[in-house]
Amino acid sequence: MTSFIIMKPKRSGISVLNNLSELRSATSKQFTTFDPLTKSKTRRIEPGAPATTLIESDKPGMITRMWLTFPGWFWRHWDATANNDPSTLKKLILRIYWDGETHPSVEAPVGDFFGIGHCEFRHYVSRYLGMSSGGFYSYFPMPYNQIRIELENLHDSIPCDVFFNANYEEYDEPQSGQGRFHCLFQTNRLNGPDPLPLLDIRGNGHYVGCSLSMQGEELNYLSYLEAPEYIHIDTESDEPTIVGTGLEDYFNGGWYFRDGEFHSELHGVPLKDTLRSMISMYRFHERDAIAFKENLRISFVNPWEAKHLKPYWYSSTAYWYLDRAAALPSSLPVDRLMSLYRIRDTDHQSYP
Repeated sequence: MTSFIIMKPKRSGISVLNNLSELRSATSKQFTTFDPLTKSKTRRIEPGAPATTLIESDKPGMITRMWLTFPGWFWRHWDATANNDPSTLKKLILRIYWDGETHPSVEAPVGDFFGIGHCEFRHYVSRYLGMSSGGFYSYFPMPYNQIRIELENLHDSIPCDVFFNANYEEYDEPQSGQGRFHCLFQTNRLNGPDPLPLLDIRGNGHYVGCSLSMQGEELNYLSYLEAPEYIHIDTESDEPTIVGTGLEDYFNGGWYFRDGEFHSELHGVPLKDTLRSMISMYRFHERDAIAFKENLRISFVNPWEAKHLKPYWYSSTAYWYLDRAAALPSSLPVDRLMSLYRIRDTDHQSYP
């Protein structure tokens, strides 16, 4: 398991398993929604209510695995009359606060955080994130001195009964040299030639990947995949430090992912539907993580002439570590959450 850290920690306090045989000084525990007194396994997140705190601790530690699931986005065989809506995947919001900060360092819809922004669940597994046969998991290491995790339900009527477990290591004292995990969610409708902004941040750290969902306004359209990555590292210049050859090339594919859906440890396409002009992609960086000391800006820019490009929608989550907990550069765009054009198995169909 890769150790995403800013500086090499002391061996006496190392908390990430670089290999399974390495000993470390920690106490293994688990946060859970299971209540041993009532025997209830879940926490109900009511629609329209203030955010619910799932876990909170002021002792230093590191989350090593996080898992959750909830009904509402699929037909419930145990309650055939229950209302279900796949948009719950977009309207249940995950927030994580580190080290007593009042602003979250992680804020994203559950579906997007775990890799797919189309209000659809697809079974896929990777090293760090996945949707595995009904569950949602993360193996991103998340160190902290203090932690608070909350969920908010933005659906207008459907409550979410959430099952949640997070394995963590607890330490006697704060650990030095460990970065704080961050996740930024963005979504919007764009004209064909518009750059797709993934990330624009300041600080000292490294970028470790993203998930990106896209959907053309017109059916049978994937030319938005022509846009290569433009990465600006520690510069205000318009000239990129790193530039690629195409969007699917950044995600290690080719020819618009000609062989279709796949998933692997560090990159994949869990959803591709050419007829519906839809795709979801992910890529994680380990040794190729993008290091920065002052600022980092990443976007995808299509080089084709405007007359050949058509409008599309996107939804992204970018993941990075900083040397401290920091507020995200923008808040959750609640007014644009449901700006996608089409949602499978619903009557939702929206155009500008």
